[in-house]
Amino acid sequence: MLHDALVTALDDAAPPDAAPPDAATAWRRIADELACAIGKGDYVAGDTLPAATALAERYGVHRHTVRQAFRHLAEQGLVTVSRGRGTQVSARRVPYPLGRRVSMRANLGRIGMVGSSTVLSQEQTIGEAETCEVLGLETGAALWRLEGLSLADGTPMGTGTHWLSVERFPGFDAAYRVAEGSMTAALKAYGIGDYVRLSTRLTARLASEREAALLKIEPGAPVMVSVAVDALSDLTPIHLVNSVFAGERMEMVVEPFAE
Repeated sequence: MLHDALVTALDDAAPPDAAPPDAATAWRRIADELACAIGKGDYVAGDTLPAATALAERYGVHRHTVRQAFRHLAEQGLVTVSRGRGTQVSARRVPYPLGRRVSMRANLGRIGMVGSSTVLSQEQTIGEAETCEVLGLETGAALWRLEGLSLADGTPMGTGTHWLSVERFPGFDAAYRVAEGSMTAALKAYGIGDYVRLSTRLTARLASEREAALLKIEPGAPVMVSVAVDALSDLTPIHLVNSVFAGERMEMVVEPFAE
């Protein structure tokens, strides 16, 4: 069985004359051996590691020691720990470059992944002061509020809530739908073949229940929040987007001089 094979792999990784573990360092040894097994391919993305009780018996330690090893592996991005599903090996994090030009589909295409989007909602709204200021508009200006879900090879990576001027982009809801949630393709319908990133602000927090459901992660799992502004080549702001990315699946790579 898979479980027995994985435990055997750990037995093979341990020195035959290993001494009984010291409680202060045992979790590190367990974490290192599990990380080694993951690195060798004994565990692949989606595999569930043996339960803490089984590993505690294997190593002759308390199950809390094993859980400390699991937490360390989770901090390294190697596993995710969740109730009901145990400890599972994580898929590799997708690098997401942040440079002068940012496009989810283009970024994914460069690393051989297929990007796609799902349109979640579309509406016109009255712009709040802060949002309108960022877009260079009068407070209360009519704005498009569009929400989409971005995927990589079919796996949810992040949600995005977009704001654009209704006056500047009449009928943008239809263009966004036709473009299947691609902001780059939708803007091309208005003669904008190129735009640049003015700013990106990154923070982190825990996922809400709705975000967790959309991203297929656990409620309370870490997410990265990006608030970004895109502009025309003359630096006129045209697009504000608030994105929420699954922390276990994405890593942001700042490339200030990249195009």
